[in-house]
Amino acid sequence: MELPCDGDGNCMICKNKPPTEEILTCKTCATPWHASCLSSPPPTMAALLNWDCPDCSNPNPNPIPVAPTQASSTSDLIAAIRAIENDSSLSDLDKAKRRQELLSKGAPSSSDSAKVNATNNHILDVLSGRLNCSFCMQLPERPVTTPCGHNFCLKCFQKWIAQGKQTCANCRHQIPQKMAHNPRINSTLVFAIRMAKSSQSGATNAPPKMYQYVHNQDRPDKAYTTERAKKSGKANACSGKVFVTVPPDHFGPILAENDPVRNMGVLVGECWEDRLECRQWGAHLPHVAGIAGQSKYGAQSVALSGGYEDDEDHGEWFLYTGSGGRDLSGNKRTNKSHSFDQTFEKGNEALRLSCKLGYPVRVVRSHKEKRSAYAPEKGVRYDGIYRIEKCWRKSGKQGFKVCRYLFVRCDNDPAPWTSDVHGDRPRPLPAIRELKNAVDLIERKGSPAWDFDDEKGCWLWKKAPPSSQKGVNCASPKQGMIIRKSKKGLKLAMKEKLLKEFSCQICRKLMANPLTTPCAHNFCKACLEGAFAGQSHIRQRTCEGRRTLRAQKNIMKCPVCPTDIADFLQNPQVNTQLMDVIESLQQKTEEMENSEDCSEESNDAHETPKATFDTADSAETCPVQVNNNLKEQVESKPHLETQKHETNGVHDMPTVDEGSPEGPDMDDSKELPTAHKPRQGNKRKKGNDGDSEAKEDDGVKTRSKKAKPAVA
Repeated sequence: MELPCDGDGNCMICKNKPPTEEILTCKTCATPWHASCLSSPPPTMAALLNWDCPDCSNPNPNPIPVAPTQASSTSDLIAAIRAIENDSSLSDLDKAKRRQELLSKGAPSSSDSAKVNATNNHILDVLSGRLNCSFCMQLPERPVTTPCGHNFCLKCFQKWIAQGKQTCANCRHQIPQKMAHNPRINSTLVFAIRMAKSSQSGATNAPPKMYQYVHNQDRPDKAYTTERAKKSGKANACSGKVFVTVPPDHFGPILAENDPVRNMGVLVGECWEDRLECRQWGAHLPHVAGIAGQSKYGAQSVALSGGYEDDEDHGEWFLYTGSGGRDLSGNKRTNKSHSFDQTFEKGNEALRLSCKLGYPVRVVRSHKEKRSAYAPEKGVRYDGIYRIEKCWRKSGKQGFKVCRYLFVRCDNDPAPWTSDVHGDRPRPLPAIRELKNAVDLIERKGSPAWDFDDEKGCWLWKKAPPSSQKGVNCASPKQGMIIRKSKKGLKLAMKEKLLKEFSCQICRKLMANPLTTPCAHNFCKACLEGAFAGQSHIRQRTCEGRRTLRAQKNIMKCPVCPTDIADFLQNPQVNTQLMDVIESLQQKTEEMENSEDCSEESNDAHETPKATFDTADSAETCPVQVNNNLKEQVESKPHLETQKHETNGVHDMPTVDEGSPEGPDMDDSKELPTAHKPRQGNKRKKGNDGDSEAKEDDGVKTRSKKAKPAVA
């Protein structure tokens, strides 16, 4: 066996370092060899100049049967290397580059990989360019934000303070004594940096994630759990088999044709053991949330489970309280105390849309509703179809505004608590006293989609029900696998997720002029100052009006924690680094949306229309900063329409929206149209605005513009 010299210049046979005159260099691979240890050294000087080492002259001294393609590729490689060496027009550096490219066999070069990393790391570049620690010039590890708005690593900050420095390293602003001794980590920056780094690793190196999924036909008949989780009951249980063949966004009753197991459908008065079993029959799919629906499509069902004390249940009609208004941050599963006002968004908006269009809503009642005489004694019961007649907002029992909905029963089967033999008939609406102080009142002015037919004497669809945007769960293996539609466009982009992390903890919107308190909480400047408006920093005291006592400083607690931030509020400094990051992410998100919109418009004439979703809500700024002039401008142009993208909400706790199918655009005074009407607005001098026309393709509605006529 013949071996060359190693990287240190030592012969791998005699283990000695040969002198320079005994070293032979191969002309093909440029490998050094010890001439004395070779079995057949070159006999002459001419042979020495064109000498090939044993590996290049005989690539495989002990041949092993290989495929012809492999042998030919080896010989072709050697021939290509020799051709590079014999090319006199190339310099030594060029020859080395050619050999490296040839041996890499088409692997991407460093420049190509740099381009790929540049496209994948643009989010990380936005953060690293503006949030770097001033000491180590890297993204902060355990970031600490000073009251003047500068960010540092925790260790770097502690080293700076240990040197006796009491001022910011950037602006020489005085650092509070309490923060210097006990700095707090800014959790918002921690989540943002972690998310950006995970997007980098996931886009370049991480393999695709594998998800375990159990098909419907493989699930057991009852909800199940693992042996390890049985101690906690059904807290970690998985849903059993779904027995009905209706999509998750199905409106109205579940008929016998959708029940291949019993051929009966879901009957009024049918009871189940718990919400998981109720889900198996499609009456109400969420096993925790109280509202099943999508903000731009409508609500399919609700559950009365006593989650809100403002609910009023009168059997044939009830007043339902919307979702939200509670702080469920951290790992809180429930919280009965309200901390902010409810608004018409997410699940609340889905109920309001069903109110406008008159969609039927399935209602289930749980035994947990202890204040109602119509709730079942145990389990969950399906009570039929209801319709939302009105919705409004009012001040709840805890002082915060709540969304309210008037549900009226309109089912063809009698209610479980009555002895009637027939179903409901149209009845006058009850008198609601709280409407006197209600705001944002919505009443349906057009004909509802689900209404009573006098000729047939039953409730039915007067208008075509909305087409489903989701797949159908097959009840048996014979009917095939689960049909799924792509959710492309529903997943939030990484920039949008980052923007949601930079939300104010008071108004829950994207921060405008962000402030970072010494306790490491972030707020809009207007929101934080508005929370302490009218409060003075110094309180004057007197002794029963006889003499003046020493003034006392007022304690102003942070809206999130009990830390006193009175000194910080005397001269709050905007976190300019955080503001730059938010503005950059907003700008890049808008550019991406504009480019996507342009590409979709260019392909509208050649491709099938698809449902589109606007993500303007992710970059919505604080409402305190809204310009009044902009409001007047928008109100003066009724032909401009703005849409907000919202995800599905919950009644009892927040859940992830499974989809927001595109619904029809409606105002408070409109009903579901068969075709969009022409826009009413100011006409231009050169031609008219294109009419919006509705296109239908597989139940998906989109808008497109007609070509504008040419004007001579």
